[in-house]
Amino acid sequence: MPKSARYLLIGSTEAYSGKSAAVLGIAHQLKKRGLDLAYGKPLGTCWDEPTTTGVDEDVQFVASVLHLPDDRLQPTILSLDEPTIRKRIQGDDRIDYPALLKQYLNLRGPDLVLLEGPANLEEGSLFDLSLRQVAEGVNAKILLVARFNSLLIVGALISARRRLGDRLIGVLINDIPEDRLEEVKTTVQPYLEQRGIPIFGLLPRSALLRSVSVNELVHQLKADVLCRADRLDLMVESLSIGAMNVNSALKYFRKGRNMAVVTGGDRTDIQLAALETSTQCLILTGQMPPSPAILSRAEDLEIPILSVDLDTLSTVEIVDRAFGQVRVNEPVKVEYICNLLAEQFDVDRLMSELGLEPAITA
Repeated sequence: MPKSARYLLIGSTEAYSGKSAAVLGIAHQLKKRGLDLAYGKPLGTCWDEPTTTGVDEDVQFVASVLHLPDDRLQPTILSLDEPTIRKRIQGDDRIDYPALLKQYLNLRGPDLVLLEGPANLEEGSLFDLSLRQVAEGVNAKILLVARFNSLLIVGALISARRRLGDRLIGVLINDIPEDRLEEVKTTVQPYLEQRGIPIFGLLPRSALLRSVSVNELVHQLKADVLCRADRLDLMVESLSIGAMNVNSALKYFRKGRNMAVVTGGDRTDIQLAALETSTQCLILTGQMPPSPAILSRAEDLEIPILSVDLDTLSTVEIVDRAFGQVRVNEPVKVEYICNLLAEQFDVDRLMSELGLEPAITA
């Protein structure tokens, strides 16, 4: 009879802390040690369009990257969207979600089931599926991913430890600015370790991981692509607004790196200045087509030009939001994450905490 699997729930203290990235990097290391893995995300949050598979988009992406067969995927049992929440509040939804979660325990065969948890410690509570409740439902250990914003992270993690108890086996601290890495290593990590919070890894901030593809900006802005639709895979690391005179703009643009530049369709001087600096795409507002000279230069430089039916402020808000909700869905990011966690994450310590033995010596 196949053995029962162990369960590891990857949670976070706030949204967009890097849970999906952590899942990919950790799973990659575990597979290299010969472990048979399964994966699931009980609470779905990525539903661009109706799905017939019952599997969240993030789950499909992770499964494809890790080459997991269908019998190693767990269904998403609840979509955290407005209609579902409204139904629950109004008393029209009396489904026992913790009971549905029990189906996860029917899985036999894999060594470890990796589950991606809610956005924070509270999300899902309305349905009795908070991080701790999910962990208790499937008898899972919890690994927290925490983004380093400031030293306030210490209090947040001590509070999380109190709330999660012995379910919490450790923390991965993510997105640490380069100039704070040494401080985190020599003060924050020892302080937390002494208080029973193991630190499995410290990940430096990465411009690549915080970047978005031009294709994602096209999608978010509902933009028309005026040229170089073949280069939508370019990665954008920063946003610049071309609303000043051309001399000021040139100085401003030269400080930027891998920019998306937002400017009016009639500002040919600004557009040309942007094309001669580190620009990954031009975003033109006001539905005014660029001049043939600009289109020709952008074609030569392989820089996409997008046109949006929005004003500058609305455009900037949407692009800012895209940076704040970055997802790991480009091959270049996946490769970077797998290499980074191979160097910076103590997967052997994790396996020891979970009572797992490698099938292959790494």
